[in-house]
Amino acid sequence: MSLLDIDRVTLKFGGLTAVKDLSFAVEEGQVFALVGPNGAGKSTVFNLISRFYTPAAGAIRFAGQDLLRLHPHQVPARGIARTFQNIELFHQATVLQNLLVGRHRHRRAGLAAQLLHLPSMRAEERAHRLAVEEVIDFLDLQPYRDARIAGLPYGVRKVVELGRALASKPRMLLLDEPASGLSVEETQNMRWWIDDIRRQMGITVLMVEHDMGLVGKVSDRVLALADGARLAEGTPAEVQAHPAVIAAYLGTGPTAKAAAHMGDVAAGGGP
Repeated sequence: MSLLDIDRVTLKFGGLTAVKDLSFAVEEGQVFALVGPNGAGKSTVFNLISRFYTPAAGAIRFAGQDLLRLHPHQVPARGIARTFQNIELFHQATVLQNLLVGRHRHRRAGLAAQLLHLPSMRAEERAHRLAVEEVIDFLDLQPYRDARIAGLPYGVRKVVELGRALASKPRMLLLDEPASGLSVEETQNMRWWIDDIRRQMGITVLMVEHDMGLVGKVSDRVLALADGARLAEGTPAEVQAHPAVIAAYLGTGPTAKAAAHMGDVAAGGGP
């Protein structure tokens, strides 16, 4: 059984079909990427999984459970965490405080324990702090631990948002354009972190990304979308070479074939 199953999902906004009869499956331990032109429906798929949207038809299952029965606030408790295209952090709080927000789903102490500051509550707080410190060390955020988000560079804020998601100790991590706005060096660091998230932490990754170089280096499987519909699925090299994908991005002439070849080289496929 796949960890995540999207089965013939359709989502409409009035007369616009944002996702059309879409099916795919993500196996546990994979890095699975969704690619496609702007407006292809990639982030919409994330919003369906997060339960911000309800499809007109189809099913979404995670670890065999029906996600469509859940409210959005219940999804993280099932082991799904995500980042966003537009960074969503508490800008007047510190890095440490933002990461502690990611521990919310693991809080067990009741109101009485918190008000009375009972030993059980103090032990839980120590465990949350330890989990967050592990994430800080993993992402090299030590210099920024006590800094306010509002004063940090964009690239660091992207890493903090990743850290907040990791602090929840998810089973699946949804990364929405993790390399967007990053420098070449920062994108390289993101590549290493995604590799380590899968290999060291055992977290399955579903990623939306436009940087095909990053996609080609970290992904096991790639699904290309256009206008909310499936174009092709396979390895990064197979998807980049698929005629429907080339047509969607570039057209079908000789220039497109040359560009597709360059995309294979950028993704590590070689000449």
